[in-house]
Amino acid sequence: METYDALLASITPAPGQNSRTILDPATGEAVGEAPVHTVEDLEAAVAGAAAAQPAWAALGHDARSAALMKAADAVERSAEELAQLLSREQGKPLNGPNARFEVGACAAWLRATAATPLDPETVVDDGETHAELHYRPIGVVGAIGPWNWPMMITVWQIAPALRMGNAVVVKPSEYTPLSVLALASIINQELPDGLLSVVSGGRDVGARLAEHPSIGKVMFTGSTATGKAIIRSSADTVKRLTLELGGNDAGIVLPDSDPKAIAEGLFWGAFINTGQTCAALKRLYVHESQYEAVCSELVAVAAAMPMGNGLEESNVLGPLQNRQQYDIVARLVEAARDSGARVLIGGNPDADAPGNFYPTTLVADIDNDNPLVAEEQFGPALPIIKYSTVDEAVAKANALDVGLGASVWSSDVAAAREVASRIQAGTVWINKHGAVDPRIPFGGAKQSGYGLEFGAEGLKALGVPQVING
Repeated sequence: METYDALLASITPAPGQNSRTILDPATGEAVGEAPVHTVEDLEAAVAGAAAAQPAWAALGHDARSAALMKAADAVERSAEELAQLLSREQGKPLNGPNARFEVGACAAWLRATAATPLDPETVVDDGETHAELHYRPIGVVGAIGPWNWPMMITVWQIAPALRMGNAVVVKPSEYTPLSVLALASIINQELPDGLLSVVSGGRDVGARLAEHPSIGKVMFTGSTATGKAIIRSSADTVKRLTLELGGNDAGIVLPDSDPKAIAEGLFWGAFINTGQTCAALKRLYVHESQYEAVCSELVAVAAAMPMGNGLEESNVLGPLQNRQQYDIVARLVEAARDSGARVLIGGNPDADAPGNFYPTTLVADIDNDNPLVAEEQFGPALPIIKYSTVDEAVAKANALDVGLGASVWSSDVAAAREVASRIQAGTVWINKHGAVDPRIPFGGAKQSGYGLEFGAEGLKALGVPQVING
């Protein structure tokens, strides 16, 4: 276990190294100095990873899994210090489904990834032919992560890559490099030198990683536009890709639902991490018979959820991580207001207050083509759209070119599952939203990306399939 100051010191750039100051999105105060790595630093990291990878692969699954288990223990020993740094840099509160939750998820995912069985599969054995399917290491994997769940999503990328015998080079978001550097520093206590490295650079570093001839696979979580750029950059070297891109998830409340019973689940489905989650509920379709009741219950829940500096134990909602995202949310809410939509709560930020705080906002009586519905807001503003028939709701839910997640809310689970089967999304939850599980495959449909993460399918995605026939 390290103290917070020791943890921060372990990732502070050496004197003379290029660096930049990372600011707390809640206060504007300095959190620490992040190194500004270059393309040359990336080249060195990739070379080191390529040198370390063969010996790691030769250890086999059991030894690699044991190392991941020890890494999970190391994360838990420094859990509070990691959560403090994450709260300061990303803005999310310590409590609620936020910073402490995220660090705990890192340990849980490391353990689940280590424990997931992946044995060779006999595909034919008829007395004449014996064919087995194996998964071999790819080599060096490049992992490009986002700023919303910087630690947890990094673990989603690196844990299966390492388990499958690969080395990993991580490029974190420029907004949240300290969290990823600190997490990797802790995990590296249990790994061979050079196997896992973090290159904290700009777009030039990310672009080079995506095209680098020595990197066999890129994992990326972020915007659809950046995902498309990675696809183009990876083409010349025919890289394998796992892309988890933009969401704009729909939720459908069926007529038989109990508004009071589902209100808190709806709220956290939408406002987890203050709405800054790819698979958050971002547009809610409610049957006309339940519409006003659902709106009223959601307002009651929203009004009771404190927002503020994440280091204050009472808060469960925090600021937007960066001003660019704040401006997007503000623009979309104003467009909704200008169109005549009804703002039920929120929508009036204090422009003179410190930090990137945008109030929890619920918007009713809004058209399905309004920008707040049609564009991914990625913040604490939820549009609530009235529908008359389930067919209408399904059509509206499927109208966009994204399909990461969705949810159906009903007292009749069988009816909810039938509606779920008609929704074009990689995951459809029943009476919950965004509940990812390390045992259950997760991935997007349409322009929300391709490739699966988690469970055995996620492990397979970090290997090269090889059939041994004979």
